[in-house]
Amino acid sequence: MRFEPPPLGLYVHWPYCARICPYCDFNVVRDRGRSAEAESLLRAVLTDLDGQAALLGERRLVSIFFGGGTPSLMRPGDVARVIEAARRLWPAAADLEVTLEANPTDAEAGRFAALAEAGVNRLSLGVQSLDDDELAFLGRNHDAATARRAVERAMACFPQVSVDLIYALPSQTPAAWAAALAQVGDFGVEHISPYQLTIEPGTAFDRAVRRKLFAPPTDDLAAELYEITQSTLAALGFEAYEVSNHARGLAARSRHNLVYWRGEDYVGVGPGAHGRLSLADGRRAAETPRAIPDYITRVEAEGVGAMLTPLSLRDRAIERLLMGLRTVEGVARADLEPLAIPPARIADLGGLVRLTESRLVATARGRPVLDRIIAKLADAA
Repeated sequence: MRFEPPPLGLYVHWPYCARICPYCDFNVVRDRGRSAEAESLLRAVLTDLDGQAALLGERRLVSIFFGGGTPSLMRPGDVARVIEAARRLWPAAADLEVTLEANPTDAEAGRFAALAEAGVNRLSLGVQSLDDDELAFLGRNHDAATARRAVERAMACFPQVSVDLIYALPSQTPAAWAAALAQVGDFGVEHISPYQLTIEPGTAFDRAVRRKLFAPPTDDLAAELYEITQSTLAALGFEAYEVSNHARGLAARSRHNLVYWRGEDYVGVGPGAHGRLSLADGRRAAETPRAIPDYITRVEAEGVGAMLTPLSLRDRAIERLLMGLRTVEGVARADLEPLAIPPARIADLGGLVRLTESRLVATARGRPVLDRIIAKLADAA
């Protein structure tokens, strides 16, 4: 059978931040005094792109995502260089989505027009809250008024804008959260990503909780806030096409995130970036060194940053289960065949999942308890 490669996404990890938020467990560093290192990192990213393109061969590029870190701190000309390199290496879809994550500071908003000119057509804006006390608690370097200005500026510069929000903060009430969602909906953005605050091990918030400086909301309150998220955004015309992502219409969905959730291929460049690559002899997990100097050294020595690990059929099926059930599309039953899930095990989940002729889909009742569903299904006989 002839190998037909899937569509391709590209993730670019830019690890520098002006400050490290206390809830963040991403692979990030402070950007102060690192200009020379950043120049070397950009060269390594471009070399890594060439190396991974030689490995993959021709693919149809459907998305580019600049994440981090704070990629809006990149010089717009450097963003353009990465986009141009990707377009040179892989034929791009006519509707190629190019997303860049940004914080809503006045300094970063001042770069929006230049970033749009560089080729970015979708901005993911980390607003997180429109309450000044909540923003101070989250360690953000902007206030609510600055965030509102940034959203307005972004919508004038980019065809698509997504707003990130964080909920389930200490002392946050259901009424206050519903009001915050309504405010963001009134901005006119077509995509909102509300994330429940998670206390990640090793973060400043983890240390604060262990010292009893604050306590996360109870499970019952967190569940109530989740339900308010669904009902409020649905009333505003947003569909929860994924557990934490809501869009007004199909065109507003994140094409890059759909690459992950549909099990398509993606290249990851930059320190600590991950990828999934389908080659003629099987699917591979790709991962680059986390430390910036280690990543640069590997690319300079090997011509490529990614280290590849074969994925078994079971590994691939587990990944499809984990990612696919997060979406309203669900996962194709054919993708789950290596798990040999007994029909009785699906039936035992009652109304938490729905089985059609071709797909397994989590219901509205099931999506808040995906961990339970996946643990049940992944432990197939």
